[in-house]
Amino acid sequence: MSTLNQNEKEIILESIRNIPDFPKPGIIFKDISTLLNNPKAFKLLMDHLEERYRSYNLDYIAGIDARGFIFGSILADRLGIGFVPVRKKGKLPYTTVAEKYSLEYGFDEVEIHIDAFGENGCCTTGEKSKVLLIDDLIATGGTAKAAESLIDKVGADCVECCFILELAFLKGREGFKSDVYSVLTI
Repeated sequence: MSTLNQNEKEIILESIRNIPDFPKPGIIFKDISTLLNNPKAFKLLMDHLEERYRSYNLDYIAGIDARGFIFGSILADRLGIGFVPVRKKGKLPYTTVAEKYSLEYGFDEVEIHIDAFGENGCCTTGEKSKVLLIDDLIATGGTAKAAESLIDKVGADCVECCFILELAFLKGREGFKSDVYSVLTI
């Protein structure tokens, strides 16, 4: 199940609700809360991700605030590895590293703990920690690219960026250093 067949993709896609004109007119918001409360679709998705990443020999999964926390922490538990939250500025209690990124009008910032992936980004073997970055959706990619940069800044290796849903027309996957995998593409 390293790739999903069309029927499996439809099961997951049909479980995601479209909310028109949210958060502003003209936007169709992809609501994953209906995926999360659909046990068949959610299990199918998590089984797929577990199978895909089992052979990657990852040390950590980094999930982007806040929906990436859901998928990332469950996947980390299934793989028996650590989970690291990538938070919005000011939400982490220890020493952090931050990265700014552009929004439509202005900037925002994400951060992680400086020792999130071990001392100098290295796992217990002394090698760079291998990290999977995960979030629910990639649109323009600004937040995810900032998170990927944070992983690099602390000395770890982002081996792939995973998204449940990609809005391909926004071309958000362009400009990543790591490979990008999307379960579903619209």
